[in-house]
Amino acid sequence: SINQNEMECLVKLFYSFMEKGNEQGIQEGLDRIEFRNILHSVFGMTDDLLMNRVFGAFDKDNDNHISTTEWVEGLSIFLRGTFEEKVKYCYRVYYLNGDGYISQDEMFDMLKTSLLKHSVEEDPDEGVRELVEITLKKMDCDNDGKLSYEDFERAVKKDWLLLEVFGPCLPEIEYPEQTTSSNKAPLFFALNMADIRFLFLLPRICSEGT
Repeated sequence: SINQNEMECLVKLFYSFMEKGNEQGIQEGLDRIEFRNILHSVFGMTDDLLMNRVFGAFDKDNDNHISTTEWVEGLSIFLRGTFEEKVKYCYRVYYLNGDGYISQDEMFDMLKTSLLKHSVEEDPDEGVRELVEITLKKMDCDNDGKLSYEDFERAVKKDWLLLEVFGPCLPEIEYPEQTTSSNKAPLFFALNMADIRFLFLLPRICSEGT
């Protein structure tokens, strides 16, 4: 988790983004467009559907703005989250309709967005449907045709590469080599260069205005 100094720096960064976007008066927080711009420019995310879902996962009170608290809590998972925190976060991104399950229709929509970027097939939908079936066979532990959190967690612990199976919703991650123990989860994920640069900015932000 982030330390107190980094937390204060993230708060300062939040207000700096607020000032840049606050051209029409007082804002309650970062709106969807501003937040998506940050996801793209700072963390390299490009998928419109998934950026909207990340916004929804950060916006826990569903007021269509990212508050200071939501910003700090979300970025602490992005930058220093434990394996368990990232599993919970990714699942929250993927099941945003609130019913507690990732349905086959949701899987189709998310996988279609990713597959269409690389597909040359005349009927890409058929390829997506096959991919949904493959995903269910690998992850649907109780064979009920949908993914509960328990299904998702169990599958990811067996194969960490399944963490973002429905599309990237975290900064780029360098996965450690898997151990011979299938149920041994990693203690942390290595930060990539974008994360490292971001963390290096925090002390500079903290020193400004002091």
